[in-house]
Amino acid sequence: MTTEVVVPELGESVIEATIGTWMVAEGEKVNVGDVLVSLETDKVDVEVGAETAGVITSIERREGEDVAIGDVLALIDPDGEAAEAPEAPAEEQAETQAEEPAATPEPASKAPAAEKATPVARRLAAEKSVELAAISGSGPRGRVTKQDVQSHLEARTETEPRQPEPQVEENRAAAPSRPAAETAPEPGRDERAKEERVRMSRRRRTIARRLVEVQQTAAILTTFNEIDMSAVIDIRQRRRDSFKEQHGVKLGFMSFFVKAVIGALKQFPRLNAEIQENEFVLKHYYDIGMAIGAEEGLVVPVIRDADRKSFAEIEQEIVDYVEAVRENTLSLEDLRGGTFTITNGGVFGSLLSTPILNPPQVGILGLHKFEERPIALDGEVVIRPMMYVALSYDHRIVDGREAVQFLVKLKELVEDPEVLLLEG
Repeated sequence: MTTEVVVPELGESVIEATIGTWMVAEGEKVNVGDVLVSLETDKVDVEVGAETAGVITSIERREGEDVAIGDVLALIDPDGEAAEAPEAPAEEQAETQAEEPAATPEPASKAPAAEKATPVARRLAAEKSVELAAISGSGPRGRVTKQDVQSHLEARTETEPRQPEPQVEENRAAAPSRPAAETAPEPGRDERAKEERVRMSRRRRTIARRLVEVQQTAAILTTFNEIDMSAVIDIRQRRRDSFKEQHGVKLGFMSFFVKAVIGALKQFPRLNAEIQENEFVLKHYYDIGMAIGAEEGLVVPVIRDADRKSFAEIEQEIVDYVEAVRENTLSLEDLRGGTFTITNGGVFGSLLSTPILNPPQVGILGLHKFEERPIALDGEVVIRPMMYVALSYDHRIVDGREAVQFLVKLKELVEDPEVLLLEG
């Protein structure tokens, strides 16, 4: 009896997905647990596995199609036989044997198990024509990661002999036809001035839609301040080795800001709220979202009950989330909820920016790179490592006075870590 492979429940508030990459083909034999296809949702990629062993008799939905929960993706025949490659006619075989020297037959190569590689690694391997079976996985349970594929490509490039570059004229004459995604340059433009069409992923489309929606529905305003990072830098330098030895994780800057944000939110609770129709909901818990740049767009995993966690626990959770984003293994639960968000453009070199709210939250803190600047201190000009910080907030619920005082409190807590430990 044929078994249907359907779109599973995708998590809270997620009802649709887009077909990402099929890991199997029609006629291919699969085992229970084999990953069949990856689905792109608004938040994370979801892998759909085989619940029964058998042969894929039909793939019902193609890559790039939008699907809903319960839609049939493929059919599996538990009693089916895997398709075999068709044999060439006898005359063709005879001609081939006459033209080519005899060789020892090699066993048919078997595709590596799909669950041994992350979706990003599989896509990169397919683009670069790399056999995943030739790569040793460094991820959890031996999974091949994107970094493994990149390392393999770099090693292969180093061992391959460099080919001489052809002349420009020869290049133009022998240039292959462009793929469908590219268009010819406009008349009068240089040959290099071509265009390329790239399909937006579901996550990117959702990000684009939500960013437009939040700017149309919220009264967003941004206020700024600057923070002297000298005290935090001093603590990190003095405690770096002992902290790492005791907790097994580096003492970073983000744990200081998470604690400082919580201290400021306790004094200005409207920034830890959301608007629901004609009411606002004050949240007396602190689930802090950490914006992390991913290949398909920004994601915001949540540090839950951050006020109850130590500096080490916060740092470890951030490290785990960054690794999960890199390996595309974030779960929907990791992204659920959040009461306030921190985004750090400083890791990319940003000096100043105005972050956009992460709805339904009404506040987001933007951090930036710190650099040495001259400031006036006690009547003297001194050089200090300074960081600009930006708070975007929903003016429908948060007044400018509260926003400014929130940043002043944040500045006080970060510049004096003793106060941070006592109040944060």
